[in-house]
Amino acid sequence: MISLKNITKMFGSFTAVNDLSFTVESGEVLGFLGPNGAGKSTTMKMITGFLTPSDGQITVGSHDITEEPVQAKSIIGYLPEGAPAYGDMTPEEFLIFIAKVRGLTGSKVKERIDAVIKQTHIQDVLFKPIDTLSKGYKRRVGLAQAIIHDPKILILDEPTDGLDPNQKYEVRKLIKAMAEDKTIIVSTHILEEVSAVCSRAIVIDKGSIVAYGKPHELEERSQYYGAVTISFSEDGDFSDVITSLEQVEGATSVKFDEITERFTTFPTDKKNGTDLFNKVSALVESKGWDVKEIHLERGRFDDFFRSVTAGDLESKTEEQCGDKPSVPAKQDEGAQQ
Repeated sequence: MISLKNITKMFGSFTAVNDLSFTVESGEVLGFLGPNGAGKSTTMKMITGFLTPSDGQITVGSHDITEEPVQAKSIIGYLPEGAPAYGDMTPEEFLIFIAKVRGLTGSKVKERIDAVIKQTHIQDVLFKPIDTLSKGYKRRVGLAQAIIHDPKILILDEPTDGLDPNQKYEVRKLIKAMAEDKTIIVSTHILEEVSAVCSRAIVIDKGSIVAYGKPHELEERSQYYGAVTISFSEDGDFSDVITSLEQVEGATSVKFDEITERFTTFPTDKKNGTDLFNKVSALVESKGWDVKEIHLERGRFDDFFRSVTAGDLESKTEEQCGDKPSVPAKQDEGAQQ
């Protein structure tokens, strides 16, 4: 449904996106991640036709975004960064306007407006000027306009930015429900959102892909995967904790987090995490330590994210990047990312 082939975007001498290639299939929710300035929003603007690539080809559905922009944009719903809207309009007026821009007529306008109001829960602010709304409500109005024409493809730039926990839950539930018959790209800084709604994730830094895979696969590349973390019930003399944990068979090192006050024991072999957990548990029992919590780490997405977006791209390993992302089936030599 979406195909990027060797996409580059230059702003003067600055390269914002560098030779980017990937595809997104129907029914897939792709998490598009990266630090500020990595090129996420620029890439999404090129997919939606808002910006023209300096080089490369983007296909949306069966349409080249530069050669058939109207046809391509007609099947895209886009929530841009900041959810821009006409502030002097009410959400109802804005949605009527967008519905007509999208070519809806007659009873279909009211039908779709009623549907998106219910989906995005904006009933309470429907007749208030958009400028007076909270950031969270503005974001939900932006989401409503993105889905009003029931598009096949959704491009969502920070869809839950500014929402409270209950609102985030509702939007994530909506995204998962829509994924059954849509293709969705979600850009987010909220890493827990990736595990919650995405079937696959791509991490970019300095305009290039540095990691890709299913969320659980990326978590497993974290240094914490297979580690065992302990927190104690109360303050006490735990001066021998680190020394004792370091002596556990299969442990390579122990780290104390002063913020969370937790001890983490790292395995020599990540695949043997369960065995390490059993041995640490036996040590806890033999020492009589008053433990509040002990758990086997599944990996930490935030730790992995930092590991692949810090430093130069040349330092990234093949293990960190994972399997190559899917690219267009037909491509010139050198198009493989």
